[in-house]
Amino acid sequence: MKKSTKIISAVIAGAAILIGGIWMINESRYPNVPAFDDHFTREFLDKDQKVDDGFYEFKSKTGQYTMWFPGEYQLLHKDREDYAINNDSYENWWAVYNEEVEDEIQKNYIKTEFSTSNPTDESIHVEALFKRRFGLSNPKQIDTSKTRIYYQSAYIYFKGTEKQVISDRKKHIPNTYLAYVADKSSNKILQISFDNSGKYKSDDEEKKKAWFVKILKSIRFNEENNNE
Repeated sequence: MKKSTKIISAVIAGAAILIGGIWMINESRYPNVPAFDDHFTREFLDKDQKVDDGFYEFKSKTGQYTMWFPGEYQLLHKDREDYAINNDSYENWWAVYNEEVEDEIQKNYIKTEFSTSNPTDESIHVEALFKRRFGLSNPKQIDTSKTRIYYQSAYIYFKGTEKQVISDRKKHIPNTYLAYVADKSSNKILQISFDNSGKYKSDDEEKKKAWFVKILKSIRFNEENNNE
């Protein structure tokens, strides 16, 4: 009986070691960045497709778009409002990066919302979006071969329950960036924003703006699934 127990224990231990070894080999195949440390986040990313320094290709589960995703971010998915999808017509998600700045942890958030909208109403929706977020609509526009991009930034904070918006960069560096990206060949759109809970140094502004614009320009809508 004792001999049989020892054999069973040895088999279990051997199996555990084998499974652990296989798991370690599989894990080692992923890039050593926070995005791939989270099993939910890695479902969206192509581990073999590092598109630019610090970014990996993100593929929406709707099948409707791809974009560059920064490797230090992870998708939130504990609560229902963190991630939502409706077949191939709608998807929204939040991603977070906890950054240490001057011995303090500040949270950086990316939020996206994919949907469709009548292209003839684009100017109305763009104006309403930026007015709702910033109190005024004065977005810059970038045209790529495939998309129209509108974006704007400001410093937003709350005094009590009242939202305060400072659009003048000479008075304060922006902590919020917002964009509306429209496909030129369909009715697909992506609204994307970046928010930061801390404070950046003055020389970080251009870097952050360039980083955000790089993400915007990377957005590609799937031509095979265009909704006309």
